Amino acid sequence: MELKEEVFIAAPRDKVYAALNDPEILKECIPGCEELIKHSDTELEAKVVLKIGPVKAKFGGNVTLNPENPPERFSLSGQGSGGAAGFAKGGAEVTLAEKDGGTLLTYDAKAEIGGKLAQLGNRLIQSTSKKLAAKFFQSFAEKMDASAAA
Repeated sequence: MELKEEVFIAAPRDKVYAALNDPEILKECIPGCEELIKHSDTELEAKVVLKIGPVKAKFGGNVTLNPENPPERFSLSGQGSGGAAGFAKGGAEVTLAEKDGGTLLTYDAKAEIGGKLAQLGNRLIQSTSKKLAAKFFQSFAEKMDASAAA
């Protein structure tokens, strides 16, 4: 499965980059996130509850950040397990470009799933993934707007 998207965020690139590396902000923006622990500058651990079609599961997983060229570009990879619901693993390339007084965030993500989740069908997984990504970026953009206004 692949997801590609561009999102405009009305905040300077360095602030967007810093927020994308702030576990408190991420926890508030990630749909279903119950816990997000930063073990180091590049290692995060998360617990997320998701409902995908008829399957609701609690996923535990790890994410590794690779700051290739901060604040312009970074990548991340991760994997998580939802017990009987299955597993997911994947990664994303993220680019932050200064544009019109804000930041244009572009991401290209790829993921693999297995277990019960894989049995739900690619269309359901793809549409749910797009909705979750849209929810995350809407929350993230609102949080950035609120901090810019403060």
